[in-house]
Formats: sequence, C-alpha cells, structure tokens
Amino acid sequence: MSSNHTTPGVPQGPGARAAHGGHEAPQFEPAAEPFGPGVPEAMREIIARYPKPRSALLPMLHLVQAEAGYVTPAGIELCAQMLGLSTAEVSAVATFYTMYKRRPVGDYHVGVCTNTLCAVLGGDAIFAALKAHLEVGNDETTSDGKVTLEHIECNAACDYAPVVMVNWEFFDNQTVDSAKEITDRLRAGEDVVSTRGPRVCSFRQVERVLAGFSDGLAAQGPSAGPASLAGLKVAHERGHHAPVALEGAAQAAPAATHAREA
Repeated sequence: MSSNHTTPGVPQGPGARAAHGGHEAPQFEPAAEPFGPGVPEAMREIIARYPKPRSALLPMLHLVQAEAGYVTPAGIELCAQMLGLSTAEVSAVATFYTMYKRRPVGDYHVGVCTNTLCAVLGGDAIFAALKAHLEVGNDETTSDGKVTLEHIECNAACDYAPVVMVNWEFFDNQTVDSAKEITDRLRAGEDVVSTRGPRVCSFRQVERVLAGFSDGLAAQGPSAGPASLAGLKVAHERGHHAPVALEGAAQAAPAATHAREA
C-alpha cells in the first residue's frame, strides 16, 4: 500500500507515530471517484433513525463501503461532515472494527474461521489450502478482483465447524475441497447459495444491507439448522419450558431497577 498519501484529520509526518501510541497513523487508499449526490441523501436517512446523530456512524461506514468497496478518505470526511465529528474521530472507529476495510475488497470476501474449534476441525487446513489455491495471502485479493481471503475470529457457528463465510453468509461443515469449489464457482460467476441463508450477493450489495437498506432476501433459506435446534427439540420432547415469572415478581422488577437507578 502506498504511504505517500494523507488521511484528513489524522496526524501525519514525524509526529504521527507518537500521536498513535508508537504506531504508524492509519492509512486509507484514496478513492478513484467522489461520491454522488445519492450518498449524502442516504446518510441523512440513516441519521434520522437515531436519537443522536453520531449513533449513525457504523451504518454510514457500511454505506461508504457499499459505494466505494472500502472505507475511503473521502468517505471518512463525508461521515465527519454529516455528523459534526472530526475526521480523526471517524478514523478511530473505522480502524477499530475489522469489518471496515482500508483498501479495496474483491466482489466476494471469503472469511475462514481459524478460532479454536474450527481450527482443530480443519479451519487451519482450509485457510492454508485456499491461500495456495487462490495464490494470495491473508487479507489479499485475487488478481481478477473476485475474491479477498481473510482468516477471521469466531463466527458464532461452532455447531457447524469448520465454517467459512462469504460476504457474511454461512457455509457450514466445510472441507478443503468444498471450500475450493465455492471460490471456484464464485470466480466463474455462478450463483452460489449459502448453507443457512440466501444466495451470495456481492460485497457491495451486502454492505448496503448492513447499512440498513433491505435487499428483500432475508427470508431466503433456513435461518437455523438441525444442530442449532437440537436443544430445543430435546426440550420439547421432555416438556421443558422457560420459567414464567410470577405476577408479583414481574411487577417488582421494574420498581427495583428504578430504585437502584435513583
């Protein structure tokens, strides 16, 4: 990544390292084109959802990625302007969460879980095989711009380990061969359907959903599989139910909470 550009609102030059606790200032690759007029309008719609404007920053950053494919300096500046924040404040958020990217992401972000359970059940082998198969390293994109590969932390799907996610859609119980097949089909332009969810959309399309704009696909595919529902099934078979609060206890709880806050 080039280091000769600057990020608005972020300290640069010799003092930058000291200003960031001994680390280099975060760098963002410049965008090729500015945002169109529809983006500020969509940001205003996002801001209107929240009682405090700054609460809208996370979905606004997803909207930036939906438009540019990653968080750009222009996107940071626009978010800051819309929310009355400094660009340093926006940059701090954009660099804290790993779902926000500082350089372009491919059409499909492929995340391989390498946390403990997935790793020992094959996640490490899958990640190593995909790096060789795609000829990329971690957080790198294939030469055709189709796939960005990244090892990620727990996907909260341990009952289906090892898990691979494509643009945050689940692919359960993966093997080296099945993971390779998924990436090959994505690069070939085929429709690929996730294990528990809809067909896989592009990274930018999914980022728009994360910004709060529905794509109408939420009802496609099952949201939970047999492994996730096993405990519920046993509970039904044995007649187990969640405890029901007594009427007096239910009324006393809010009063106790109010007393503690007072």
